[in-house]
Formats: sequence, structure tokens, C-alpha cells
Amino acid sequence: MFWFLYDPFTAIALFTAYIIGFIVLIIAAGVIAPRVARRFTGRFTLQASMLIIGLIVVLSGLAGIGLTAYIIAGVLGESITTGFIAGLILFILVLNIISYLVSPITINIMYGAKPSPELQDVVNSVARRLGFTNPPKAVVVNGPPNAFAYGNILFGKYVAVSNTLLEMVDREELEAIIGHELGHHKHRDNAIMLFMGMIPSILYFLGVTLIRIGSISSYARSAYSDRRREGGGGLLLALAGVAAVIVSFIVQVLVLAFSRLREYYADTSGARAAGIRPMQRALARLHVYYTHAVAAKEAVSSSKIKALFIYAFTEAYANPFYRRYPTGREVRDVDIDRVVEELKKKEVSDVSEFFSTHPAIPKRIRFLEFLAFKPITDL
Repeated sequence: MFWFLYDPFTAIALFTAYIIGFIVLIIAAGVIAPRVARRFTGRFTLQASMLIIGLIVVLSGLAGIGLTAYIIAGVLGESITTGFIAGLILFILVLNIISYLVSPITINIMYGAKPSPELQDVVNSVARRLGFTNPPKAVVVNGPPNAFAYGNILFGKYVAVSNTLLEMVDREELEAIIGHELGHHKHRDNAIMLFMGMIPSILYFLGVTLIRIGSISSYARSAYSDRRREGGGGLLLALAGVAAVIVSFIVQVLVLAFSRLREYYADTSGARAAGIRPMQRALARLHVYYTHAVAAKEAVSSSKIKALFIYAFTEAYANPFYRRYPTGREVRDVDIDRVVEELKKKEVSDVSEFFSTHPAIPKRIRFLEFLAFKPITDL
């Protein structure tokens, strides 16, 4: 944000909203969101937890938008408020739909996606186990070890696996990874998270716009006869904007908690497709790789589509002096079962999950272990 492009009132209001909101987000993302996800999954089934948190996100977002609209209506009138809110929502909706529709082409070009008959056979096999009638297209992409699911109604569904990941996992582990990605497709996670992400975005842009309108109204109050009323209205709009920005941060934290639960949900599909242990091993191999490949971790962490990836980069504690990329063979030669057992016992600080859409790998491995105590098909 370029503060110097704004008048002093707007700059101060936005800066204040950012500081307060960022502090709230830091505390909530590092402390509240992981605990919310953990507490809900401890008391309810995974599906019930997702439903509850999802409803909280939607209802809190609607409440924030409704309260803000009520304040605006008191200053600008109902007709102007309705048009303003509807126009903003339509604008954000159009932008997200365009992004959703063009994303498959962008991803294919960005990652050099190429069809792979061998990988397609694996995807077809796993898809049949998970009840797919039309398996997604399988593509191999360039880059560090990873896999992700993407696509839409125009260009179809895709499952992408990087060439480096194919080198470091065995057949069962690959099937588990494919099962995880097919789980995202089966659960419609791309569309659901697109919708969930729009809620804090609407609140944020609504807040920023109100701060701007409020500042303009305050500076222009001298053109009206009733200066006190106009000035007070401008200040009220600006304060409502600050509140909307802060609420958008809080709702975003809830979206992060919801996203973490969706990753657990996708892991259950990987476990169904190939077994619990192969899913744990696949996650452990990714952890081993990124624990040592700092440069690779940084490259993938900065990706614009990192939320699609299978791996949670924020909790990879890499040795800063180890800059060489491990080879796929080196990772395959690791005693991965020993790594799995170590990761089961590894405690991960909630702070390590700042702004992460994924749970930490040790938590995911422990969650999969829990599935061994109940029939997987009953989840």
C-alpha cells in the first residue's frame, strides 16, 4: 500500500486499521486458528467441524457486511448504500470468477504441464477406488517436489505432480498423494475456498473504500451549510471502514482454520486410496526434502498458488547452511518409517502455522494415526 498517494486522514486511518488488524491477525493466526481447528476436531467429527467453522465464517462475514451497511445507510441513505454494496460485491465476484476460469491455462503455462500416460494410469486406478466416473487429467509439472489439484468447468479437472516428486516416492506413496489431490476435487475444495476467500475480501475492500469516502467527505464538508453533520458523517464512515478492515482480518483467520480442516479431509482420501502408512510416508518424504532444501522451500513458498500444494511450507525447519537440493534417490534411501515415528512425537508450536493454509506435517501424521482406531470408510 502506497500511503503517500492518500490524503493524511485516509493514510492515518488505513495505517491504524492495518496495525490493529495485523496484531489481531498475528495473535489469532498463531494461537486461535490452530486451536479452533484442534478443539472442533476433538469434540466433533471432521465433517461437523468443517460445517460449524464454515457457517461461522459465512455468518460472521454477513454480520460484518450487514452492520457496515447499516452504518452507511444512516449517513448516505438506503438507496445509495444498496447500490454501493451490490456494486462492490459484483466487482469482487467478477474478478474471482475471471481468475477461476483462466487459472488452468495460467497454471499449465507457468509450470510447463505435460500429459503423462504413466501418471494417468495411476490417477485412473486411484480415481476408480474413490468413486470417480471421469478421472481428472494427469500432468507432470516442473519444479520442486509437490502435487496439486486444479481446474474448472470449462477446461476440466487436473491433478499435477512434479517430476522431482515422482523420483522420490514409491508406487503406494504416489497413490496416496494422488488420493489426496482427488480428495480435493471430490470435496470441491477449489470452489469452496474461492467462495470462502471472497468473504474477507469483500469486507476488506468495503472498509478501504469507506475510509476513502469518509476522508473525502470530511475534507469537503466546508462546501455544505451544515458542517458539523457532514463532518460527523465522514468520520463515522471512516471509523466503520476501519472496523470492517479489522473484521476482515479476523474472518481471514477463521478461513485459515477452515482450510486446515479441508487438508485433513483430503488426507483421509489419500488414506482410503492407498492406506494410512503410505499417506504418512509420502508426507514424511516431503518433510525430509524441504527440511534440507532451503532454496526449494523458499521458491515454492513464494508461489501465487501455494494454497493448492500438498505440503505446509511454514513448518519446515531447514538447516540454513544446507543449500544443496537433495536428489530423489537420496530421499528414497532415507529410513522413512523411522522419520514417520519421529514426526509423530514432534511437537509443533502454533506460531509455526502463521498464515498457513495447511496443518503442520507432524499434526497431519498424528491425525492419520488416529484414523487407525476407526473404520476409514465410516469417516
